[in-house]
Amino acid sequence: MQTTTILYIVIAMLLSFSLAYFQYSYKEKKISKIYILLFCLKFFSFFLLLLLLINPTIKKEELQNIKPKLSVLVDDSKSISFFREENNIKKIVQNLKNDKDITDKFSVDEFVFGEKLNRLDTLTFAIQNTNISEAIATVNEVHKDKIAPILLLSDGNQTIGNDYEFIKSNQVIYPIVFGDTTQYKDLKISQLNVNKYSYIKNKFPVEVILNYEGKEQVNTLFSIYKNGKTVFTKRIKFSKADNTKTIVTNLTSNKEGNQFYTASIHKIKGEKNVKNNNRSFSVEVINEQSKILILTSTIHPDLGAMKKAIQSNKQRSVAVFLVDKFKGKIEDYQLVILYQPTRKFNAIFKEIKNKSSNFLLVSGTNTDWKFINQQKIGISKNAINQIENYGAIYNNGFLTFSQKDLSFSQFPPLKDFFGEVTVFKEYQTLLFQNINGLQTQQPLLITFEENNQKTGVLFGEGIWKWRAANFLNTNTFQSFYEFVSNLVQYLSSNKKRARLSVNAENIYPANSTIKISAFYTDKNYQFDDRAFLELTITDVKTKKSTQLPFSLVNNAYQIEVENLSPSNYAYKVSVNNQNISKHGKFKIIDYEIEEQFTNANFKKLQKLANSSNGVLFFNNQLDKLKQELLTNQSFYTIQKSIVKERNLIDWKWVLFLVISLFSVEWFIRKYYGKI
Repeated sequence: MQTTTILYIVIAMLLSFSLAYFQYSYKEKKISKIYILLFCLKFFSFFLLLLLLINPTIKKEELQNIKPKLSVLVDDSKSISFFREENNIKKIVQNLKNDKDITDKFSVDEFVFGEKLNRLDTLTFAIQNTNISEAIATVNEVHKDKIAPILLLSDGNQTIGNDYEFIKSNQVIYPIVFGDTTQYKDLKISQLNVNKYSYIKNKFPVEVILNYEGKEQVNTLFSIYKNGKTVFTKRIKFSKADNTKTIVTNLTSNKEGNQFYTASIHKIKGEKNVKNNNRSFSVEVINEQSKILILTSTIHPDLGAMKKAIQSNKQRSVAVFLVDKFKGKIEDYQLVILYQPTRKFNAIFKEIKNKSSNFLLVSGTNTDWKFINQQKIGISKNAINQIENYGAIYNNGFLTFSQKDLSFSQFPPLKDFFGEVTVFKEYQTLLFQNINGLQTQQPLLITFEENNQKTGVLFGEGIWKWRAANFLNTNTFQSFYEFVSNLVQYLSSNKKRARLSVNAENIYPANSTIKISAFYTDKNYQFDDRAFLELTITDVKTKKSTQLPFSLVNNAYQIEVENLSPSNYAYKVSVNNQNISKHGKFKIIDYEIEEQFTNANFKKLQKLANSSNGVLFFNNQLDKLKQELLTNQSFYTIQKSIVKERNLIDWKWVLFLVISLFSVEWFIRKYYGKI
């Protein structure tokens, strides 16, 4: 209790004593027992009243027993139902919940996980993906610095996320295996790599990785089909030692538009799961050729990286010139890349403005930002003479063209002068800046369009490091090349900007959520949030149509469609009361990633248990699991001393006592005629 509070209490006591004294003892020659009683009543009632006004804080020390946490993580993905283990999991969860010995020793927390970790409410076993590593990491973070062993009820098959086999857990993990642990012969297409775009009459590469699980030597046939016709076939031989094959072939794109293909490996005798023998893919064939010009003020590794990425598409040619050596015409090129402009680019900027040429500006440590700010091209930067490293943060809301996240946040940072960027036009941000771990809303890569002139700006040099990092992560440059290709394809296109743009995939797995987004502008090409957009989906086979409205989310219209059966679909996005619409097609394939596994991955679960000092159990070993939990001396209850603070005014009985004392005093005085 504070010294000030104690002083107030002493003053209240003296004041109460003085008031009672002057009322019942002052100038009284003879003090009767009644006066003494009234004196005491007055003193205590008035003192307690003042004490309530002072409202001191009273501290009380209590001992609290804190039981260790037991986190039960239940795999709610579709692979559990594929193995027909739903009832077994539910029984074990219920058994643990109702076991008195377990609940006496542990405080049980129940979670479900698929793509994300959530509190256990209901089990559906319908989630399309499994992320075991994130579930374990999340529980570790929640129960950091606590005793909280983890029970992992799963088949051990993960479809997304980091490899959980190597996760470092500060909690003991007890995996409980569900699913068939028998090893069957199995062939599967584990990976398929293909360019998203191709030009007409051009050959595009297809890379397929095939895997075999089994001990015997087998022969089979691998084929690629288009519209039911075979376009490629090859005989394959597998054995226990030679169980992986990589097939690389080149297919010719003969027809413009979205072209759908199916890769398939024929079933072998004794194979149980054939759903992983087929994989569909699509390629968008474009009838367009383009010439790209790179003008630079300096020699830099970025130039070679960009040239290789752009020319990975054979329909594009790249010319690189020092800006003071260029004698050609800007209008001969569909896109001009201005690399680290300086005042030497003065004539080039004038020609770009006069011709309304599309351009990509890449800045860096040799860029003259004072010069660029004077060009009035829609951007400026308040740059200072200090170099900064800018990491990349992917923007999910980017709608100008379709671009997936390449784990941009893991790429090395780009370099540029430090300063605030201002954009004076309506623009879309593909990448935001990350400065020393701080995620900002400042753009790193943007695109904008005005009067049919397309512009892109990359605020930083060092993109050659992204190419190298992408290769280290994936053993191929393909994803980086696709990223550059998407950007160049958009900027080099001279098509008139449409007021309505739609972003949708060409292929969706069965039972997945179909996500389609749209961006609509008014006649001044400003985003229009007043419009009503409607999606019409038509099954090409049955001709059945469904109409659904879009929802406005931030600066885009979005819709999610579920429960569509595998088929070919045509869609139309239309704007109500406007003669504006977009058409497209997509295909839903009968591909369930959670049904591609033939057995439970108990080997990985065993390694996870070993690395966390836990023990692996099978679903019929519940009694052994309970014995391990109950006899393990490292899971103990902690007794903790807790100091609780409570204000006197919270004690209602004190106020009742004050009222009672005043009342008794009044009745006594009334009875003896002192009033």
